[in-house]
Amino acid sequence: MGFFKAYDMRGTFGVDFTFDTVRAVGMALPGILGAKKFLIGRDMRLTSRRMRDALVAGLISAGAEIDDLGLASTPMVYFFTEKTDCDASVQITASHNPACDNGMKVSFGNALPVGYSNGLDRVEKAVAEILPPGVRGLPPPSVEIPPAKNAPDAKRLAEYTAWLKERATDFSGLRFAVDCSNGMASIFAHALFGEGPLYLNDTLDGTFPAHSPNPLSDEGREQISRAVREQKLDLGIVFDGDADRVMFVDGDGKFVQPDYLIPVVARRGLAEEPGAAVIHDVRTSRAAIETLRGNGARTVMGKVGHAFAKPLMRAENALCGGELAGHYYFREFAGCDSGALAAVKILDEAAESAANGVSFTGMMRPIVSKYANSGEMNFKVAYMGKAVNDVLKTARSLSRMTAESDIDGYRLEFEEGWVSIRKSNTEPYLRLIAETDTPERLARWKAALCETAERNHP
Repeated sequence: MGFFKAYDMRGTFGVDFTFDTVRAVGMALPGILGAKKFLIGRDMRLTSRRMRDALVAGLISAGAEIDDLGLASTPMVYFFTEKTDCDASVQITASHNPACDNGMKVSFGNALPVGYSNGLDRVEKAVAEILPPGVRGLPPPSVEIPPAKNAPDAKRLAEYTAWLKERATDFSGLRFAVDCSNGMASIFAHALFGEGPLYLNDTLDGTFPAHSPNPLSDEGREQISRAVREQKLDLGIVFDGDADRVMFVDGDGKFVQPDYLIPVVARRGLAEEPGAAVIHDVRTSRAAIETLRGNGARTVMGKVGHAFAKPLMRAENALCGGELAGHYYFREFAGCDSGALAAVKILDEAAESAANGVSFTGMMRPIVSKYANSGEMNFKVAYMGKAVNDVLKTARSLSRMTAESDIDGYRLEFEEGWVSIRKSNTEPYLRLIAETDTPERLARWKAALCETAERNHP
């Protein structure tokens, strides 16, 4: 699908992009964004430092000024983008992608994202003009590149961590594990959660030696699940590579689907602000939506992805929000996503529940067990348009529809459940979800939907 995505720039180094591509992006950004001062952060991937140098060379050659945050989580870059006088920021990261990948997330000075619809499309065109087909590469940069910081900015890391701790209560009574995935959560986890938890993979390593940096994958969660079971802990927390996403396993080591936790993240805020908006994406469980409404939320459904969620947060003045992928957004965090802030809020709720004699597993059971949910199913298809239409026809025949939304693919509502059909914005997949009132009905719906999708396999 190329380097330029709907939400960011991301791909396999040496295949989808090179250091010259990154430098060309730096040359293009100031003029396209109308930005003079850039805040730059980076993760621990093996190519990130040289990407930083290439990006900075391009930015400086275009007349920009640089504020180097050094090694940073993506939410930390958002935090200081909004708090400083920068005009824009770039975080160098491929988030949860494999070690061979890397990329960049660009934000305006107000921390709103620059996606393909509001800037990256023009950056892609500019890069194609700077590096047209047949050009072997750019000449060496003629500007002086300031040396990169080899560690986090200690003062600003302490400020960010202190801000998070101010929003935490006492969860010392919980027994839990924290898996940093050898990613950017390693730089703040001990300071934020203390020395009580069991820590896993809490050193920076861009090769991700323990497991995938994607906690949505079974492989990315296997270690934390095993640790919780073996140590008989209350719960486990696992961050992705750049720490913008966080996921939980319960006391049995079972994965808690991230959308089920949106009501948990929102509960305390809704008690203080009844009627506040809470956003969610088109893949969100009906159990989560109904729980939110029961707690007084005005629920707002939006498109998948941070490039759409953050503007929606501001447009609705939403208290918070969340996505199936494990992103949680907060008004108090400039409408941006923070895995660490979500973890703190969920731990606080779990600690309060435990103090009242209900475990984290028990606290989540009313939401988790209310409906039968397939989780997101992914299919490679030969022709996306035909596949979507074929699956849509099958889905409409499952039962009598009560509503249909097409804000992001299709979400079909039935009395017995719902179905989501959408093409991925970042990968060449058709994505399906089904949720029903009984496991038996879910099995029938899944069989029909999957059979149709698989007929469209390339």
